[in-house]
Amino acid sequence: MNDKSIEEQIQAKGLTAPRVTPAHIEGEITGAFYFTAADGYNASPCHDPSGQPGEVLPPPQSLGLLTFCVLTLRNGFTVTGESACASPENFDAEIGRTIARQNAVAKIWPLLGFRLRDRLAASALTEADSLADLAGTPRPDHPTAA
Repeated sequence: MNDKSIEEQIQAKGLTAPRVTPAHIEGEITGAFYFTAADGYNASPCHDPSGQPGEVLPPPQSLGLLTFCVLTLRNGFTVTGESACASPENFDAEIGRTIARQNAVAKIWPLLGFRLRDRLAASALTEADSLADLAGTPRPDHPTAA
């Protein structure tokens, strides 16, 4: 089941409380950058295992099978996702980028969920809570519903 089908189920059930949606996730993304570990290896000024400048060697084949996606969010924060292909014969750059992006997007859900929960909690703060927060003292106890 993917994010789109889950969202369709939520809408079909008429669940209308505030929530993070796939559209919110996509709205946060301002840039996507893809590269393989081989690209990173080739961009490195040094390929000697000791860390000393040495002969530039071609990257191991396995580095070309590891794809990274870096997503930049509206506030400048970045999240990463990766995709590793086990069989070189099955490597497809487009599929690798798609999976790496899906894995990066999966990291955005909890971030936006936390942001939403903060907003929901902030609206429930009482004036006494706010004064205690400003004073650096514990918030007064609240009666809980039975």
